[in-house]
Amino acid sequence: MVKCRHCGTKLQMQFLNLGSAPPSNAYLSPARLRAPETWFPLRLLVCESCWLVQTEDYAGREALFTDEYAYFSSYSSSWLDHAHRYVEAMIAQLGLGPSSTVIEVAANDGYLLQYVQAAGIPCYGVEPTASTAREARRRGIEIVGEFFGQALAQTLAEAGRQADLMVANNVLAHVPDINDFVAGFSLLLQPHGVATFEFPHLLNMVRQNQFDIAYHEHFSYLSLTTVERIFGVNGLSVFDVEEIATQGGSLRVYAQRQDSGCKQKSERVDALLRREADAGMLSREFYIGFQTQAEQVKDDLLLFLLKAKCEGKSIVAYGAAAKGNTLLNFAGVRPDVLPYVVDKNPLKQGQYLPGSRIPIVSPSILRESPPEYLLILPWNIAEEVKKENADLAARRTKFVTAVPRLEIM
Repeated sequence: MVKCRHCGTKLQMQFLNLGSAPPSNAYLSPARLRAPETWFPLRLLVCESCWLVQTEDYAGREALFTDEYAYFSSYSSSWLDHAHRYVEAMIAQLGLGPSSTVIEVAANDGYLLQYVQAAGIPCYGVEPTASTAREARRRGIEIVGEFFGQALAQTLAEAGRQADLMVANNVLAHVPDINDFVAGFSLLLQPHGVATFEFPHLLNMVRQNQFDIAYHEHFSYLSLTTVERIFGVNGLSVFDVEEIATQGGSLRVYAQRQDSGCKQKSERVDALLRREADAGMLSREFYIGFQTQAEQVKDDLLLFLLKAKCEGKSIVAYGAAAKGNTLLNFAGVRPDVLPYVVDKNPLKQGQYLPGSRIPIVSPSILRESPPEYLLILPWNIAEEVKKENADLAARRTKFVTAVPRLEIM
């Protein structure tokens, strides 16, 4: 019997079953095409005690976040803008300066800390994936190349490396031991320091049918209700929350140490907790029916692709994203109906999507041979993609998204 990774309750309620798939960021080199892939069941369960939605574990973090990890944050201009605005806001709100220290956990390729460094504020990152850490170091950013948790936090704290601000963007969902991870922040924060966490909001995942954010690297799917409970058990208190547009609708949660934090709790925290309760997130009914919604998206996409093929219409995809891999593998899409996907990341170009084995190529091919349809897999940056490829629309390319429902623009 599977137990909740936070509270230990036996898990019996299924939220979503997407069959099986390989890890969504395990891209294949041409040589690896000749070898078998490892597929794992992809099933999400709900804890009816703390309401944490979680992926049933079949692979550890070391198998998912490897030295060849291919997600680089800096290839999205909108995400860079988001990071830059965040840094400016935190400098103003917290009065950060040359005597402060900022730490980002899951610093990726330095997409955010580059702005902290440019402002003259001492900083360093924690990033276990060698590929992205290498790029951050190339930018002159110090990186601790380990997985974060209590042990590492204690070591850094004892070395006098505590932080006035700790940043954790889109990583809270990625940790298998969420209690150990959160407890590390309470150890590494200065007594009056602040930590911010950004993650996709489970409420939006359900309401907007964002089932494709489910993949093995996402161990948890989070509400403020559950996060406040997890933080409270592990030495942090939530004092503010913002709803932000990134990743299809995320939360930015502000936390401080329980034993020494001095920030007053914002009314926004209790207001959002009430909204979650009013939406039914503390009852079984909220989670029933999500499977049907996901299957409807899958069916609509398959019908569209097969119809386009039968009519001789050209269709390719944009963005070799993890969420796109979830969608394509759930739908059973292969190169016979989707011949290639374009991506700006040169480390992905020349490789193949896991599972579907669709080739990844440079976006330059879109100008050489404009398709009739361009399926945007990372729907969260659809506006960015359309803006960057406006010339294709002038050449009669139609943009398509499949989530939350099939839309041809």
